[in-house]
Amino acid sequence: MAIIIKPIVTEKMTTLGEKLNRYGFMVEKAANKIQIKKAVEEMYNVTVLDVNTLIVAPKVKSRYTKSGVIEGKSSAYKKAVVTLKDGETIDFYSNI
Repeated sequence: MAIIIKPIVTEKMTTLGEKLNRYGFMVEKAANKIQIKKAVEEMYNVTVLDVNTLIVAPKVKSRYTKSGVIEGKSSAYKKAVVTLKDGETIDFYSNI
């Protein structure tokens, strides 16, 4: 089971990475903080000081069509925000 699904690369998370040395990841729902810490340290060769997790609620979406209103929702997921040791960074764009 892969713990880390993908990194979250948004404007807000990029700012957190630059200013506070914090990076966000979409992780498996069953993963705990210890597993997330080990997975990030092994994958990126960095030292993780702190892990904060939260479950992002699904967003309800609707659209109007000829046949009526279609409603649905996006998937819920677990997000982890990890704090790295000073002087260490993660470069998500190195493999492009």
